[in-house]
Amino acid sequence: MMMVCAVLPFEAHADTYSDLVAAQNSHASSVQREQMLREQLKGVQSDLLEQVVELDKLTNTQIPVAQEKADVANDAAAQAQSEADAAADRLDAARKDEQDLKEKIAQTGADYDDSHAAVASMARESLHGSNAADTMAVATGAKSTKEFVSAMQTRDALARTEANAAAADANDLNVSMNRGERLKAIEQRIAKLKSDADTKAAAALSAASEAQDVRDSLDALRVQGENRRAELEGKQDQLQSDAAKQAVQTVLLQSKIDDANRQYAQQQADAAGSANPGQSAPQPAKPGNSASSGNMTPQQPSNPVQPSQPSPPSVPSTTGQGTHNGDYGNMYPAGQCTWYAYNRRAEMGIGTPSYLHNGGEWYLTAPAYGLRVDHSPQVGAAISFLPGQDGADGSYGHVAVVEAVYGDGTFLISEMNWGGPFLMHSRVLVNRGQYWFVH
Repeated sequence: MMMVCAVLPFEAHADTYSDLVAAQNSHASSVQREQMLREQLKGVQSDLLEQVVELDKLTNTQIPVAQEKADVANDAAAQAQSEADAAADRLDAARKDEQDLKEKIAQTGADYDDSHAAVASMARESLHGSNAADTMAVATGAKSTKEFVSAMQTRDALARTEANAAAADANDLNVSMNRGERLKAIEQRIAKLKSDADTKAAAALSAASEAQDVRDSLDALRVQGENRRAELEGKQDQLQSDAAKQAVQTVLLQSKIDDANRQYAQQQADAAGSANPGQSAPQPAKPGNSASSGNMTPQQPSNPVQPSQPSPPSVPSTTGQGTHNGDYGNMYPAGQCTWYAYNRRAEMGIGTPSYLHNGGEWYLTAPAYGLRVDHSPQVGAAISFLPGQDGADGSYGHVAVVEAVYGDGTFLISEMNWGGPFLMHSRVLVNRGQYWFVH
C-alpha cells in the first residue's frame, strides 16, 4: 500500500535560478515553521523553548539538508567507483589480449599476418560457391589490394569482438595486421588504459572519502538530535498549555521517527552487505527492535495458521481498549501500515487481533473481536482511514496510531508506509467526527 508522502523542505544549492528560488522558498518555510512553533510555546521558559526550537530545526531542516547532501555524495561516489571498475575491466581485457597475442607469436612468429590468412581462407570458401557473390562484390568495389584486404577483413574475416583490443588498436593506429605491429599497438594502449584506470581509481577513492565526511556530519547531527530529545523528554512536565504540549510532543515524535527511519536504512545497508559482499545496492529487510526511545518497529513474529474470520456485528461494542481475542501475533505484511499499527499498539500494551484485514476495514472487523469503535480519538487507538480519505490508498484505505490528543480538537498520529514500506511518518489531524477509531 503506497501512500502520498509529504516531502520535507530542504535548502538547495543555488546552482541555477530555479535552485535559488527553491532555496529561498525553503528558507521562508523554515522561518514560518519556527514562528508558528514559538507561538505555540508562548509562556514556556526561554531555555526550554529554545531547546524545542533547536530540536525542530535539527529534525525538519538541518538533518533533511544533510541527508540530501549525503545522498548526492553517495551517488557521486558510486558513479566514480563504477567508472573505476569499468576502466579496470578494460585494462584487464587488454592485458589478456596481449598475453594471447604473445602466445600466438611464440607459435607463428611476429610476421604472421592474420588479415592475409583470413582473405585466403575466404577465397578458398568462395571456390565452393558459398561466398562467391559477396567476394566478387568486394573485389570489384575495391580500388586497391589494401582496400580489398581491409574490406574483407571488416566484413567477417576476423569476426572481431569489442573486447579484442589488439585488433581494434591495430586498426585505430593504421598499422597492418602483422602480429608484431599489433603487439606494439596493444602495448601502447595498455599504457593509456593503465593511466586512465589509475586516475579513475584515485577519483573513486576521493569521492568515497568525501561521501564518508558528509555521512559523518549527518550522523553528528542525529546524535545531537538524540541528545536534545532525551533532554526534552524529561522536561515535559514543565509544560502547562495544551498548545505547548502538542508542539513538544509533535517535535519529539518527529525526532523519534527520523531515528527509526535512519536505523531501518542502516539495517537495509547491512543486510545488503551481508547478502552481496562488495555490492552497495540495499535489499529489502525487516527492521528489528533497535529504535531508541521506544521500539517503534518490532520484529515480525512467526506465522501460525489463520483462524476463520467471524462476521462483524452491525453495532459496535462498547468494551475497553485492546483485546487478546484473536491476537495470534503480527500477521500483517511487514512494512505496511497494518503491520506497524499492530506493533505500535503492542508497545503501548494494547492487544490487537491478528486478522483485521486492510487498514480501511479495521473499524468494520474490530467489533467482532470485542473492540470498541467510535469517533473519539484516544492515545493508543488505531485510526482506520476509509479508502481515499486524507491521502489513504483508494482501494485498501490506511491505518495509523494515535499518539496524543489535545484540547483544541486536534490529535497526533504515527504511521508507516506513508511514502514507502517501513518508512514512518507523523502528522496532526483535526477531529470533526469524520474518523473511525479502534480502541
